[in-house]
Amino acid sequence: MISQAVAARLSQGSMIRRMFEEGNRLKAIYGADQVFDFSIGNPDLEPPAQVLQAIRQLALDETPGRHGYMSNAGYESTRTAIAGRLSRKSGLAVPAGAVCMTVGAACALNVALKALLDPGDEVLVLAPYFLEYLTYIDNHGGRPVVVRTDPETFLPDPDAIRLALTPRTKALIINSPNNPAGVIYPADLLRRIGEVLRQAPQTVYVLSDEPYAELAYDGAIVPATLACLDNVVICDSWSKSLSLPGERIGFLAVSPRCEDADRLAEAAAFCLRTLGFVNAPAFFQRVIELALEARVDIRRYETRRNMLADILQEAGFNLNRPAGGLYLFPKSPIADDVAFAEACARHRVLLVPGSGFGFPGHVRLCFAASESSIRGSAAAFQAIGREFGVS
Repeated sequence: MISQAVAARLSQGSMIRRMFEEGNRLKAIYGADQVFDFSIGNPDLEPPAQVLQAIRQLALDETPGRHGYMSNAGYESTRTAIAGRLSRKSGLAVPAGAVCMTVGAACALNVALKALLDPGDEVLVLAPYFLEYLTYIDNHGGRPVVVRTDPETFLPDPDAIRLALTPRTKALIINSPNNPAGVIYPADLLRRIGEVLRQAPQTVYVLSDEPYAELAYDGAIVPATLACLDNVVICDSWSKSLSLPGERIGFLAVSPRCEDADRLAEAAAFCLRTLGFVNAPAFFQRVIELALEARVDIRRYETRRNMLADILQEAGFNLNRPAGGLYLFPKSPIADDVAFAEACARHRVLLVPGSGFGFPGHVRLCFAASESSIRGSAAAFQAIGREFGVS
């Protein structure tokens, strides 16, 4: 028999994955061009030219030892390059020793939680949230405490965070730009949150999940979290900014303002090994080092955001146009967002209920989809709008 805890998680399942699999089923029946799949955040842009050139260059490099073990924290040269970039963005002197290369941002979060939590410690999670956060916390004996954000702006309320703090609070997870809402947390709001956390009798760490930090639109700037908060651990990846989700390459960085920064960085490298990751992929550490400043063409995502938002609004749906990330998060026209998602699937439109992100009454759509698919979905959304009386 499998673990009862895992069995319970399996029965709940992932709404994102369920809709993704439903999309595969429908595509097999109707053809891929007749199914409009906005369910999963899988970037469809190819990696930038600098990344592809780095891959070609390194694939031909026959230097001995290129594919062997390195320090658990990663190659010194790669960590130095990343620390330099973080220093330039934040104005802080981030040492290479504060950086630990990881198997994506999810690995970084799990490593940070393993390094920080004792059984029963509490972690504040801001809803709407990436649905796996709750499982990550459970993985390491913690207890998630969900704090809802503003229902219109999706911005956190520092006073609500203050009320959620207890003597067992060990960390707060933030995600800006947010998945699923696309909101960017302003610098002054981050500073106010920092002031609240400083009032706690114990140190409360901020785990800043930042895989969308390079995806900002309309000239928006994503504030450097390291510059705004004290006890911060950055958890980042290049899955979205370089279109490398399947390569699983990311990093964890401990703020030099953490009271025990050196010890925490040491603990991260230890946990990376003992959780079974051992080290981040050697080849892609080198790729990142050569292409650190490269980015996908953000303008193409901005165009797609605008196309899909226009289609939804013309069909009568209520939404905020996101400032960053890859998702729209409109209101469901009925209270039961799961039933609404199922109704959309009957029109061969795949989206994810907001309930999966701790925010019922909304649905998430990923606009990392082809422009032809977005355009093709317009008639379906008009039909859905008529069915629910919003168009």
